[in-house]
Amino acid sequence: MVATTMRMPMRLTIAVVGVAVSAVALAACSGDVSDVDRAQTKVTAKENAVADAQDAFTAASDEFCEAAESYIGALDRYGDVLADTAPTVGDVRSAGADLAAPREESLDAARAATEAQAELVAAQQELVDARAELAAAQSGPSGTPAPIEDASPSVTPLAPTSSVNRVEQAEDEFAATQAAITDDTPLHDASEQFNSAAVALEMAWLKLFAETGCLADEPAQQAEAAVRAYTTAIQQELATAGYYAGTVDGIYGPVTVQAVEDLQEAHGLPVTGTVDKATADALDAELAALGSAAAQDSVASTAAVQQTLSLLGFWDGPVDGLWTPELTEAVMAFQVELGVEPTGAVDAATIAAFEQAVADLQQESTPTPSPSGSGG
Repeated sequence: MVATTMRMPMRLTIAVVGVAVSAVALAACSGDVSDVDRAQTKVTAKENAVADAQDAFTAASDEFCEAAESYIGALDRYGDVLADTAPTVGDVRSAGADLAAPREESLDAARAATEAQAELVAAQQELVDARAELAAAQSGPSGTPAPIEDASPSVTPLAPTSSVNRVEQAEDEFAATQAAITDDTPLHDASEQFNSAAVALEMAWLKLFAETGCLADEPAQQAEAAVRAYTTAIQQELATAGYYAGTVDGIYGPVTVQAVEDLQEAHGLPVTGTVDKATADALDAELAALGSAAAQDSVASTAAVQQTLSLLGFWDGPVDGLWTPELTEAVMAFQVELGVEPTGAVDAATIAAFEQAVADLQQESTPTPSPSGSGG
């Protein structure tokens, strides 16, 4: 009897719990869980989905920055064909073969980051819709829905379309340059053609690299912008003088090199494709003969050089657009620091070395990329 008395409360407890659980389940099935509760649960789920999508996008962006940096480094190494001790035409023809893998990794990473961004935008839109449903549920059948703070997300590309198109164009030009070099191509011509195309491709990728948020260091971005401004000014001057018919894009590529060579040939100067002091003087003379407006373009390009060197700590003089012996010395000191020949002229090799220095600076830091959307 005692044993029976002790067992009865246990059975009663189990029965009570079972009834309670059943009651809750029936209440849920019968609609006792309000529309507001269901809408709030959906909002919470969508907020978690947005957080997950943001994490995935951040990870994909990090992978793109790493892959792009590796590819740019590879381009910089293979763009140094002219500096090789004893290159052959065969070396030049095959110099870009090892770029295939890092190129594909960069393109794959770019595609993955774009897809992750699209998924984030979709998740954000679903959250906006869920919050609208919650607001409607809270207002009731005849009430006025509460205002929703979140607007529909706008789709912003990772980088401007023009920059993406320039990278694609530079890739096509690089491939065409390689294909055009044969065993009959003179070594000097082969090396120069390859080097120019490689520099153009590297700088196009560097521009994209910065615009997707991979360069978080503000001074580095300012300095890179100043270098692009210098190249842009040179292109504008060459165009004004009638030597350049390409796009004024800030990329010191094959078309710019050819324009400089044409200018040098016209003035009986060594045909190098780079702007040294004699070449700059010849261009200045032509611009001066064309009038004050053209001469002002020359002032702008020199001011861009001064601005770049000032940002990097190599120039403490005025940014006045006047090329002086002191400015030449500053350029040479900058070139020594970059490890290129100290010619005193801002040529393609100097620009490429500078861009690599920017990439190295970025590699030493640990920024968190935040890609946002807003080259010959």
